[in-house]
Amino acid sequence: MTNLKVVLVVIVTVLAYTALANMIPQVESEVPQELSFSEEVTPDQLAAAGEDLYVGAGGCTACHGLGTRAPNLSTDEGGDGPIGERCESRRPELTCKEYLHASLIDPNAYVVEGYQPIMPDVRRTLSALQIWALVAYLETLGGEVTVTHEDLVEAEEASGGASPLPTTEAGATPATTATLDPRELLAANQCLTCHVLGDEGGPIGPPFDGIGARLDAAGIRRGILEPNADTAQGFEAMAGTMPATFGQQLTAGQLEVIVQFLAEQR
Repeated sequence: MTNLKVVLVVIVTVLAYTALANMIPQVESEVPQELSFSEEVTPDQLAAAGEDLYVGAGGCTACHGLGTRAPNLSTDEGGDGPIGERCESRRPELTCKEYLHASLIDPNAYVVEGYQPIMPDVRRTLSALQIWALVAYLETLGGEVTVTHEDLVEAEEASGGASPLPTTEAGATPATTATLDPRELLAANQCLTCHVLGDEGGPIGPPFDGIGARLDAAGIRRGILEPNADTAQGFEAMAGTMPATFGQQLTAGQLEVIVQFLAEQR
């Protein structure tokens, strides 16, 4: 009889956690499509692919174009014209495409005066070809495309042709790590780039320190899955900065580990 009770408790517990996992909404988000170009690729084709990324899955318009969180790229900025026109004057030692590429993969090396270093290294979410396609599109905003097929070949050879976040057959972005350690998950998903936790993190978003006293678990979960649904007081200028992709990047178990960990930060 005792063994039967133990088995029943185990079954009920497993079913309860399974039901909880299935209740957690997995937010659908647009995943950047991997690119492939032939030797005959034209500047227009490169720029078109880059434009799709810029206005779509790349998430660039969340910050650029408003002139508040990040510099305007498609329009004039400080009287210097759009980015394709002013790129060569930003760092005289670099050509336009070199400057744009460097700005994407090492964005904090040169931060435009008046803005904060909030942009992440795009190599985490975009492949080498996607990055060069973005460069080509940005060059068209006031200038001419100088990206060539040779740039693409060199980039693929340097990266081994691998995509940082390859898509699954279902089109969803898999978890960046299999760990269930909350601190490792926060680091792997670059959460501490914007949020402060103890001696780590940046002041771009609300601090994780004390978040459990401000929000319950449901509020924290909603903030991760639907980051643009609510804006924390004092961070209105950063609204729209946080990607709405974590419902795809995290498994249900990883999401709950993070939620419970943050709920304990009081």
